[in-house]
Amino acid sequence: MPVYHTLGTIPKKRHTQFRKPDGNLYYEQLFGTIGFDGMSSLLYHVNRPTMVSEIRDSIDLTPKVAVDRNIKARKLIGFDVKAEDDFLESRKTILVNNDIHIGVAAPRKSMVDYFYKNADADEMLFIHKGTGTLRTLMGNIKFEYGDYLIIHRGVIYQIEFDSEDNRILFAESFHPIYSPKRYRNWFGQLLEHSPYCERDYIKPSELETHEEVGDFLMKIKKQSHLHQLVYKSHPFDVVGWDGFNFPYGFSIHNFEPITGRVHQPPPVHQTFETSAFVICSFCPRLYDYHPLAIPAPYNHSNIDSDELLYYVDGDFMSRNDIGPGYMTLHPGGIPHGPHPGAYERSIGQKETGELAVMIDTFRPLQITEDALAIDDGKYFTSWLDHD
Repeated sequence: MPVYHTLGTIPKKRHTQFRKPDGNLYYEQLFGTIGFDGMSSLLYHVNRPTMVSEIRDSIDLTPKVAVDRNIKARKLIGFDVKAEDDFLESRKTILVNNDIHIGVAAPRKSMVDYFYKNADADEMLFIHKGTGTLRTLMGNIKFEYGDYLIIHRGVIYQIEFDSEDNRILFAESFHPIYSPKRYRNWFGQLLEHSPYCERDYIKPSELETHEEVGDFLMKIKKQSHLHQLVYKSHPFDVVGWDGFNFPYGFSIHNFEPITGRVHQPPPVHQTFETSAFVICSFCPRLYDYHPLAIPAPYNHSNIDSDELLYYVDGDFMSRNDIGPGYMTLHPGGIPHGPHPGAYERSIGQKETGELAVMIDTFRPLQITEDALAIDDGKYFTSWLDHD
């Protein structure tokens, strides 16, 4: 996200002496991406951010793939995933390929005993139920229903929930997550035709600066293993930072839908992109206004992508028997479209209150054992006419 932001206290000139009130130096850290070529920020720590005192056992988190060549349309009942106390243990990965891991989570408890960072992937957390605070070394972000949280790889964080009733859709991306380039000019500013603007970003605030030393457990996900390291200084010891690489939030309710006289294709709903997949937001909007318009989407072929739709709220008019937390997977290679009756009953409708998140991947998704546990098993037959 090419937007400059700064918090706390920083020196006037980068890479120069920056001293504490007692005369000792703060410790500068370049927090960057894509080597030294991508977006970066400069952080200033009270203590050296490198003081590892112990490395404990690691845990293998490799998803257990049950179907590696899928051609079956599926409906997954996301809210059937049971709630668990621990945030990381609650995360159930359901669809995977070499570019992205997609899953759902129902954590009950806040993260208080450890800190976490993903060293391999940018994370997208979509908050379906619950409120709380994303606490990071670069500042805090309050979140609520409908918020996307984008946490770039390497960001150290904890999540503090306000209650035990939480539901999250998550994606781990092995490619950087950006705003769509067609929404930006050559400087990176979002253009007038973009469905959102820089004002809509929820940037970090309330920078916490902890000077404590002791034993602080850090859980680091790398190469599908969860490594456990003990650091001697508190991970949230940053006194200031500036740059372009930082976690942020964006509310799906601030996405402004693009409409037309006839049905608009899915790319108009695009919210984020990578080189390997896109994330789209289906939001309340007016339907097409041609006098003979058919608001329901036309049948279309997924030749180049697998399509996952996560249903959040409202009446999704092109689908039958869908509720909040349901997910439908339409694999590449076969066409799909509105359910029987949906095409016809959409005629004359003026608006929709639907809310959904779509992830289209450019390479096929594999189905995990956790996905099969919530698969209704018969969705692929739901386009047949039944007497």
